[in-house]
Amino acid sequence: MSFPRTNSLLGISFLVLTSTISGCISTHGIAPEAQQLDANALATDDAIRAATLDAQWPASQWWRAYRDPQLDRWIAEALTSNPSLAAAAARVRSAKAMAGLVESAEAPHVNGSVDLRRYTWPTDNFYGPGELADQTTWNNTASLGFSYKLDLWGREHDDSERALDRAHQAAAEERVTVLELTTNIVRTYIQLSLQYAQRDVAHATLEQQEQIAKLAKRQLEGGIGTQFEVSQAEALLPETHRQIEALDEAIALSRNQLAALAGKGPGDAASLTRPQLQLGAMPTLPSRLPLELVGHRPDVVASRWQVAMNAKGVDVARADFYPNIDLMASIGQSMTMGTFKELFTAKKTGYSFGPAISLPIFDGGERRSQLGIASAGYDAAVAHYNQTILEALKDISDNLIRLDSANKQADMAHESVEAAQRTYDIARKAFERGLTDYLHVLDAQTRLFAQQRVEQQVQAMRLSAQAGLITALGGGAIAPEDGPEEKDLKPARVEIAKKP
Repeated sequence: MSFPRTNSLLGISFLVLTSTISGCISTHGIAPEAQQLDANALATDDAIRAATLDAQWPASQWWRAYRDPQLDRWIAEALTSNPSLAAAAARVRSAKAMAGLVESAEAPHVNGSVDLRRYTWPTDNFYGPGELADQTTWNNTASLGFSYKLDLWGREHDDSERALDRAHQAAAEERVTVLELTTNIVRTYIQLSLQYAQRDVAHATLEQQEQIAKLAKRQLEGGIGTQFEVSQAEALLPETHRQIEALDEAIALSRNQLAALAGKGPGDAASLTRPQLQLGAMPTLPSRLPLELVGHRPDVVASRWQVAMNAKGVDVARADFYPNIDLMASIGQSMTMGTFKELFTAKKTGYSFGPAISLPIFDGGERRSQLGIASAGYDAAVAHYNQTILEALKDISDNLIRLDSANKQADMAHESVEAAQRTYDIARKAFERGLTDYLHVLDAQTRLFAQQRVEQQVQAMRLSAQAGLITALGGGAIAPEDGPEEKDLKPARVEIAKKP
């Protein structure tokens, strides 16, 4: 009657012993030190505070705001053929598969094996087995094994969560690649549009310079001009031809760049026609909270998942300091030197079951080093997240400043073009009435062309600033709720070390 009590005492003694032995390896003095920035406590500037406070974000296909079907089609093709995007998608699939592999460690494992071997013994008494000479026997084994990790300290669960966080990070990084790709295409397309406009002005300038040269020749022939005036007028023509050639080169190179971004060969860019971009409605900012501003950016979401992943890594390293207990069981049939059917008799059956326990007694500092690596990795991830937040807010502010300035410059440039146009119109009417010579008309036209060139540059700057702001806001590619929860951004079992 004393056996049950004795067994209970043995069990309690065993638990005390294992806890004492595992305590030989201490985690004292090893913990993460980094603190996450409170994004909402960061000061914002006038550019952000002055923005409209409506919760309207860029659409996922934000480039459609430019209302250019050719651009829409080109980006759609790029999203299916760009090699960098294909590589990012492959990394996501790999991370998901790795998460499944790690998660499988939490499930029970059942393994079976069968080994059937037939032996025919030789008849030679010198080399043979004597009485078994010229006989046939079987050596057969069959087993079914079961194992299950109890995961008393949550190590396997945390390891699975860490792998899932890595998969989420890879998915967010894929969104970063998508955003970079579409932004690069839009900016190259805007540059292409500007190059076409500049070429138009260059051709108009060339036409004007040719008219000046012809006028100078007529005046020379009429005896009211000089050879110097003719040479001066003709000297401008080669440089203008060179500018046109340079713009043709730039257009061809921009087309090649668009082809490369779309995952196509240079020959496919020949189908690109002149862009027809228009300024669409601008996105507005959601609120005064900086975290809401940057929460839509895929790089911020990816860095948050990286912090969560490293937080789980600290928990995994911490759990390695405790005893590991697995349940093991097996059942099998084993038969040697018998007939085949003997394998299936009850007397050949054997089985085993029980816990398998491993204790960290002394490892030369291995586990402390692993925890130190995990803690440092967490600190690095937090530092990267903090830097990403700061750069994101700066990026948003910079693009708001650029866009505001571009809008103001556009108004000024438009006024300058209108003034130059009025001057040209007055000079032309005066020439038609014989009140001035044609050189004054050409001079007014030159000023008009120069102002038109500036206006086109400012228009391209506005388009680019709009794309920059949409990109800074995340491009509508992701939502803040796609990121980890706040509670997952810190290790569950380790306190953050307080800095002195």
